[in-house]
Amino acid sequence: EQFNCLGGVATAGGHGHICLYSSWGTNERIVGGITFEIAKRVTEAGFGVHNNSSLDFEVEGMKLVLEKMAEESGVKLLYHTFFSDSIVEDGKIIGVIVQNKSGRQVILAKRIIDCTGDGDVSAKAGCEFYFGEDGTGLCQPATLMFTIGGVDYERVRAFRGNDYKLEWVWKKAQENGDMRPFQDQVMGWWWTPTRPDFLGINFTHINFINSTKAEDLTKATIEGRKQAYESIEVFRKYIPGMENCYMVSTPNTVGIRESRRIKGEYTLTKDDVLNQRKFDNSIGYGSFFIDIHNVSGPGMDKKTIRPDKGFKYQIPYTILVPKDVDNLLVAGRCVSVDHEALGSLRVMPQCGVLGEAAGTASVLSIQENTTPRNIDIKKLQGMLKKQGCIIDEDDIANEN
Repeated sequence: EQFNCLGGVATAGGHGHICLYSSWGTNERIVGGITFEIAKRVTEAGFGVHNNSSLDFEVEGMKLVLEKMAEESGVKLLYHTFFSDSIVEDGKIIGVIVQNKSGRQVILAKRIIDCTGDGDVSAKAGCEFYFGEDGTGLCQPATLMFTIGGVDYERVRAFRGNDYKLEWVWKKAQENGDMRPFQDQVMGWWWTPTRPDFLGINFTHINFINSTKAEDLTKATIEGRKQAYESIEVFRKYIPGMENCYMVSTPNTVGIRESRRIKGEYTLTKDDVLNQRKFDNSIGYGSFFIDIHNVSGPGMDKKTIRPDKGFKYQIPYTILVPKDVDNLLVAGRCVSVDHEALGSLRVMPQCGVLGEAAGTASVLSIQENTTPRNIDIKKLQGMLKKQGCIIDEDDIANEN
């Protein structure tokens, strides 16, 4: 892990809100397993509040809970360590090279799971990949989350009424020269349940960023911090209940919505998602709307699509399996999906579903002495069900 905590976007990325565990617009839970166990453990520890749809939590508390869960499971952690290169022999990945304060090291393993977000391990191993929007190659903008304190949230809610009122605020602030036109919508404000005057803010927008380049990540971080402080000045001046708000924290890293998507045995498409397609090799469900931020400006992209109530679709195992290299699986936003499908599948509950499936498939492939692409999918599904994962309608009925 390159940072000093587990949790990725939820912790190092400062994103204290996770959704959706449920089908769109309902309380029907479609995510289980380790992903939902985390929500329950965070709540039980007093660091958050969850329901069948979402989890709001204290970022620092999430770090502690995840480390406890890792210790209980016997996971060996190594922080402050960057992936450097993949070791491939005869079309099979056999290990990785990492770099940290101790120097350069080799880690050999029977199976490797690429959860780098950017698909770094797979790309270095020689896997083909998609990148960004079809035609332009542009990726969705980066966002630097930030947390503010000193908020009278009841007054903010009374003023807000709906998001259009705040869109008027941004327009007015820009007309008055108080805000550059990096944003024109409300992306997300999340109450921190353990800190009543704290809000997590998803608002900054940094376009034209390639997150596989250190120079671009540096640019995004600097610009994101400028936008965050600029936003606070606007909040203080224009929004009742925020007159005394102040910066509490910015996270370790900017949030990245899109970069490489590794070409797999199957590529999940926009049509699969919108048609709520079912798959015999399902490993779980997705349900988030096709959430695509403007690749070249503020606000949302015209390709954004909000579905009907109850929307959900199955996720096929084969989007985790790279076409080009054996003994390698991918999980998270770098799986094999098209640009539009990524807009739905990239959110944290589904990244958790993908991760648990990849880990379980790795174990099964070792037990069966075969490659991950050749495992018995029914056995994998049986193992996932025993772990509390939700992969079909029977599981949904049992969990709701």
